[in-house]
Amino acid sequence: MDEHAVLTVFRSRLREDNVDEYRRAAKRMEDLARAMPGLLEFKTFTADDGERVSVILFDTPEHHAAWRHHPEHREAQRQGRETFYAAYDITVAPVERRRTWPD
Repeated sequence: MDEHAVLTVFRSRLREDNVDEYRRAAKRMEDLARAMPGLLEFKTFTADDGERVSVILFDTPEHHAAWRHHPEHREAQRQGRETFYAAYDITVAPVERRRTWPD
């Protein structure tokens, strides 16, 4: 893995209304992210208490920034704040070290 990879951990809780609209928008954002250069990983999990966690990994800061600033993604961010999320937390960090087994 490139030593310049960027990891985003996006934790969120949804509002109870607009869940179907959220699912459509989330699917579109995942499809769009998967088409972006440099995407290495995009996974989403839902905890028993309803919290959603997405793990997104890009190979370089430049590819991460291209995703972050993509116009359709920016619009989805705005819509999320205004319509979909009761709360969220985003952590973005450079990957210092990563080991996998088996290789």
